[in-house]
Amino acid sequence: MGVSNTIQQLSVFLENREGRLDDVLKVLAEKDVNIVALSLADTSDYGMLRMIVSDPAKGRQALKEAGITAMLTDVVALRVPHATGSLSKAMHQIVEGKVNVEYMYAFANGNDAAAVLKSDAPERVVDILKGSGFDVYSAGEAYRANQ
Repeated sequence: MGVSNTIQQLSVFLENREGRLDDVLKVLAEKDVNIVALSLADTSDYGMLRMIVSDPAKGRQALKEAGITAMLTDVVALRVPHATGSLSKAMHQIVEGKVNVEYMYAFANGNDAAAVLKSDAPERVVDILKGSGFDVYSAGEAYRANQ
């Protein structure tokens, strides 16, 4: 597992060609790895698929066995209440703490939402958020969201 209070994100570089995303999704489905959240960004040549899955290590291994390169990255899943300005307040605290957020994506999760944050200092992000009254998802919560 990653550092304390972080979760692991499964990331895959995808060639920008027909069927490549389908290949990845099929491998995960066949190995009973549930996708909780995902983000797909592309350029003309490749895409970056980032996912929160039910079992990151199992997902990475399944993809490796299928000849698909995947990596695990420590990220923070901020618990965001469904209230106007909640994400803004949390991000302001991170900025005040002088930590850079490299990217972010979000998913709904029942009574609240999660904002998945990638930073070069995930432990610091957790400390800042918790010290400011925000909460983060544990791995167990994030990997089984909405179930």
